[in-house]
Amino acid sequence: MWRVSCVRKGSPLVAGIVAALHAIVSLGLIFLILLHAGRGGGLSDMFGGGMSGGFQGSTIVERNLDRLTVIASAIFACTTVLLTWLWRN
Repeated sequence: MWRVSCVRKGSPLVAGIVAALHAIVSLGLIFLILLHAGRGGGLSDMFGGGMSGGFQGSTIVERNLDRLTVIASAIFACTTVLLTWLWRN
């Protein structure tokens, strides 16, 4: 029976697409980590992170940055596992 080659395990097309996604997510993850504030502030202060008001522990920008970083790291972990599974013979 005829099979579509892009859906079988180890297909170069699927592996290439996942590898490209993995590279994009890894660069995004680096960028998001660099945006986090350190001890003396950081790049997140440029986007309103330094304007905390009242008794707020962390600003909305920092919380959203944390959420985006967690989502990007989860996608990075999934693409790492998927690439390992696709390239394993």
